[in-house]
Amino acid sequence: MLRLWRATINTRNGLAFAIRSEQAVREEIFALALSVPLAWLVGTTAMRCVELVAAVAFVLVVELLNTAIEKLADRLTTDHDPKIGQVKDMGSAAVGVALLMAGAFWLFALAERIGAI
Repeated sequence: MLRLWRATINTRNGLAFAIRSEQAVREEIFALALSVPLAWLVGTTAMRCVELVAAVAFVLVVELLNTAIEKLADRLTTDHDPKIGQVKDMGSAAVGVALLMAGAFWLFALAERIGAI
């Protein structure tokens, strides 16, 4: 139980730091909060609603990992390093792919809702 408690504290601390230091994390938490009621309007089934919220939560997960990579890279060196720049770009690409996936899920669900599919 102690290990679980410590892991919970670490999670809270990491999320709090990310919220304080990254605008993108704040925006994605807002999008996640907004997705919960919107998913019930758009989703045609309970499972579809869960999928829509999970797609937005996945974007937040990828953003948190990208933020961790960027913070670690900035800690290693403040000098411009092309290799570190490539790593940061790959993290950003991962966020972009996650956003495209979430957008596709939401567009599919909207099409399903209006009867286009």
